[in-house]
Amino acid sequence: MRQGLTEVLEQWTCLEEEYQHAQETHKMYLQKLDEISKLQKTCSSSISSQQKRLKEMSHLVKKCNKGLSEDDAKTLDEIKDKMKMRPNAFSEMEAFLPKKNGLYLSLVLGNVNVTLLSKQSKFAYKDEYEKFKLYLTVILLLFSFICYFFVSYRFLDAILHFLLVWYYCTLTIRESILISNGSRIKGWWVVHHYISAILSGVMLTWPDGNLYKVFRNQFLAYSLYQSFVQCLQCYYQSGCLYRLRALGERHNMDLTVEGFQSWMWKGLTFLLPFLFFGHFWQLFNSLSLFSLAGLPDYKEWQVLMCGLCFLILFIGNFFTTVAVVRQKLKSRNQKPKRL
Repeated sequence: MRQGLTEVLEQWTCLEEEYQHAQETHKMYLQKLDEISKLQKTCSSSISSQQKRLKEMSHLVKKCNKGLSEDDAKTLDEIKDKMKMRPNAFSEMEAFLPKKNGLYLSLVLGNVNVTLLSKQSKFAYKDEYEKFKLYLTVILLLFSFICYFFVSYRFLDAILHFLLVWYYCTLTIRESILISNGSRIKGWWVVHHYISAILSGVMLTWPDGNLYKVFRNQFLAYSLYQSFVQCLQCYYQSGCLYRLRALGERHNMDLTVEGFQSWMWKGLTFLLPFLFFGHFWQLFNSLSLFSLAGLPDYKEWQVLMCGLCFLILFIGNFFTTVAVVRQKLKSRNQKPKRL
């Protein structure tokens, strides 16, 4: 009995020492947190001051542009070049500092700090976002395939529409968090997900009537094709981004998108026909729904609403893609030809 008590006392003494060490470590951790919080406020204040003074400096530079000697003009040009680089430097610094959430994140999450403090955490969250997109796209592809070819129940259709609503709503939240952490996502590709979420929500509420049955197979075929193209994009864009990041030509927080951007020009132009076909399918869906709205048994408001959403998606996707291609071709033509 005495031997057992001795062992207990030894173990407890060891535990007490470890507990004291844990307390001291935690106390140091809290002190460092307090220091980090003060440093964050100092950095934010310093950056705000720098940005304000940079604006004042740009006005001064404009005023003394005329009547300068060659040396003075050269010095001024050097200052201008440095000033142009400052906003990017400030953006890089601000990506690691707490900032006020935008309207959407404030409505969804409240005033929660979503800034990740380390590059590893940011990249891990971005990597998780990419995996989430790929896995859900594959699930949606399989679900659309089953609904189109094997079953025809409104209940299963509703599950598919609910999955789409949840998927696009989750994407908008995650993208807002990634933007707060330094990801550069073009405006339309963010808006595209909001409209897609609205479209999926309207499809979810569409009653199981004659008009829904007429449009059902067309929508499922479109959803099947769209999921297939998104799988292609996720796979090839991820590889392209990895290669460009290794070469130092892209930012670590750049993301794959359901469209075409300038960095995809080398190696991913084969995706353009798939994308344009999908865009025109959106237009076809819109026109089909508008024609359904002209039928005598038209009653559901969802018909016109879905038609409008598809039309907005077509206009945004098509003209954004065309603008990127046009800009890229224009920049290629302006490059001086080597003799």
